[in-house]
Parts: sequence; C-alpha cells; structure tokens
Amino acid sequence: MLSVRVTRPLVRAAILATFILLVEWTRALAAIASRDAVGVLVIGGLAMVLTAAFVPFGRLGLGTSRLGLRILGGLALAAVLLLPAAARASAAPILPAFLAMPAVVVSIGEEIAFRGALYAALDDLGGAPVAIIGSTALWTAAHALSHPPEFLFAVAAAGLLLGLWRWACKDLVGPIVGHVIADLAL
Repeated sequence: MLSVRVTRPLVRAAILATFILLVEWTRALAAIASRDAVGVLVIGGLAMVLTAAFVPFGRLGLGTSRLGLRILGGLALAAVLLLPAAARASAAPILPAFLAMPAVVVSIGEEIAFRGALYAALDDLGGAPVAIIGSTALWTAAHALSHPPEFLFAVAAAGLLLGLWRWACKDLVGPIVGHVIADLAL
C-alpha cells in the first residue's frame, strides 16, 4: 500500500500529466482541423499556463533574481536548440509572421507546464532524475501528433536539454527564453 507521502505526489503528477497531454493533443488536432489555427494555438498555450495555478511560484523556477544572467542563459539555450536548423540548406525562419504571437504563447505555456508545474510534481514524486526523465518523456509524447516521427528525437533532445537546465540552474526563465526564440526561428 502506498503511503500518503507517495500517493499525493503521484496523484498530482498523474493529473497534471494527463491534463497536459490532453491539452497538447487536442491543440494539435484542433489546429489541423480548425479554420482558426491561431486561436487554437493561443487557447492551448493559455490552457498550459493554467497548470501552474496551484504550484507555488518559487517551485516553478520563476523569479527576478539574477534576471539578466537567466535571460543570457536562455539566449545560450536558444543557440543550442537552433544548431540543427543552422545546418539546414535553407536556414531562414519558416514561421509565418501571423503565427509569431501564438508561438510565443505556446512556448511560454509549454515551459510553464512541462518544466514548471509537471517538473515540480515529478520532483516531489522521485527527485530530479524522475522530473527530468518524466518531463522529457511526456514532452516528447505530447509532440507526437504535431511533429513527424523522424523529428521526435530532436524534440526529446530539446526537452532533455531544457529539463537539465531547469534542474541545474533551478530556473525556468532560461528555458522560456530559449524555447520562444527557437520556436520563432524554426
């Protein structure tokens, strides 16, 4: 029988993981089928932000201390995330301008959900290894409907990098900055 100490974090992590996957998959399918993909993306991104509603602000890795260094770290993360794109023959951004704002909302929402709320819940459940591996695995699964199968290894690598940053720096600002820049450039 599971103790209350384990049960609560397990239930919280399971609920968060289920909600996040449902939102991501619904967003991916609705964006494909909808005439208003921009609206679907924005609503999906905002729904992801809601995952942090019951997580203490400090546990999310957000804050303003050493903000300049955290933003600089996000720029470094973006550079690493964009390395594969730089190797492409046509390395110009392919995101249409009208999708820039939804991309920002989705990027912020995904980071708050995966490396913020879900990471904190999985960390409570089994520490940093469970948080890093679990958030990376769920991140990859969440992108399975919106990305071609051959791209999922890159998605997993990006999720692992962002999760390791979250653990090593106790920071979510860097991953948000890196993710936003990478999504705008890709």
